[in-house]
Amino acid sequence: MAMQSFLQYVGSSSLLCLAAGLFALLYFLTSSKKSVCSLPPGPRPLPLIGNLNVVDLKKPFQSLTELSKTYGNVFTVHFGPRKAVVLAGYETIKDALLNHAEEFGERAEIPIFRKMTQGNGIAFSHGELWKTMRRFTLSTLRDFGMGKRTLEIRILEEVNSLIKYFESYHGKPFDTKTILNSAVSNVICSILFGERFEYDDPVFLTLLELINQNAKLLGSPMVLLYNFYPYLGFLSGASKTVLQNISELNAFLQKLFQQHKEELNENDLTGFVDAFLVKQQQESKKPHTMFDNGNLMFSTLDLFAAGTETTSTTVRWGLLLMMKYPEIQRKIQEEMNRVIEPGELPKLEDRKKMPYTEAVIHEIQRFANIVPMGVSRSTPRDVNFRGYVIPKGTEIIPLLTSALNDELHWKTPDQFNPSHFLDANGNFIRREAFIPFSVGRRACLGEGLAKMELFLFFGGLLRKFVFHPPPGVDKSDLDLTADVGFTLNPMPHLVCAVPCE
Repeated sequence: MAMQSFLQYVGSSSLLCLAAGLFALLYFLTSSKKSVCSLPPGPRPLPLIGNLNVVDLKKPFQSLTELSKTYGNVFTVHFGPRKAVVLAGYETIKDALLNHAEEFGERAEIPIFRKMTQGNGIAFSHGELWKTMRRFTLSTLRDFGMGKRTLEIRILEEVNSLIKYFESYHGKPFDTKTILNSAVSNVICSILFGERFEYDDPVFLTLLELINQNAKLLGSPMVLLYNFYPYLGFLSGASKTVLQNISELNAFLQKLFQQHKEELNENDLTGFVDAFLVKQQQESKKPHTMFDNGNLMFSTLDLFAAGTETTSTTVRWGLLLMMKYPEIQRKIQEEMNRVIEPGELPKLEDRKKMPYTEAVIHEIQRFANIVPMGVSRSTPRDVNFRGYVIPKGTEIIPLLTSALNDELHWKTPDQFNPSHFLDANGNFIRREAFIPFSVGRRACLGEGLAKMELFLFFGGLLRKFVFHPPPGVDKSDLDLTADVGFTLNPMPHLVCAVPCE
């Protein structure tokens, strides 16, 4: 099946095969001079394609999970001429990313992301630049409310706007994707720009569509092939679309930046962009400042995209699962009725009194598994790890799905089961193998914001509505298969949001 998947995407292009052959031949000639005896084991790579004959490009995380059953929790895989070491299972991932944080702390050089960002921003930068951007970003996000009551109030205002939108359908079926993207994105927009957008703003909707397209395409087989054979990019229409979308996003942001420059008041900063512009002015005379326009652009874009896609996708999974398992939805609402005053929405201070709701939200994240392969790391030097020597510059894939489905840590990993996060007395318990945000130096810096948003958005919606499948659709017909991209989305579906009595 994996071989058929591979051939489906490259078999029709003799030019691709010929060029790939030339590059692969060069790779094998050069790599054969190096000792590979101390690398972790793995399937034997074939000329031209490496191990693409055993990797399903539509769902590579599933193929890597299967390979781990044969080769163990640390193994080598070749994506064409591109070599990677895969970390599988929670204990292995923790050992590498926490206990050997420095050795596995760099971001991998992924061609499509390098082409997009030129090494700027937070997510895909390296070394001192990454440290500087991350430190500034964390400090600035805290200044503008991260983890504070002021941000909670802002999120609750957005929840109320979202509730009014849901009410406008009067219980009739509708698709939640665009509206949830808009609502969640407005939270990060208020932090970045000091403003929110109306849900029907055509420019805002275009920006969100560009982000959605890229999230889908970045995990597509053709973009993966571009990453394996970057010199053949002229053959990849998908990679060209990704880059064109980035150009359109950049053009919009440039206009916003110019507007903020013209209205900048150091005594009244509206958000992250203003804070960056002030820092840029302060360092304008430094010959090698890192606070340049490139880092302004891609730090903002990193936060904008990450603050939209993953959280809204998780909420969508949550609503789909509530329709699939109405008894779980009912238990959440019974808990809310006991804890929250009539007419009120859940607040962060209620979390400790709502262990079942907390357990369900955590289980949604575990089960949805929306970033199954994490974001690749890299070794900044030769690394000795578990008896193997991993060369400098090797791509490292932390297979997060293997931790979130690790049979050593989860009683029923293949099932949606909130009791994974409850003890015998119904109290919420934290599980160390719960790492949807990854761990270590490159863990998601928006984890705190995402947790706030998930509780307030998901809790607020279930406080106001009971979610049902559309008329004529039985809960057993609801499809929990993931629509694969860079993140795992639910398949397209409609919901009916019926106001609670």
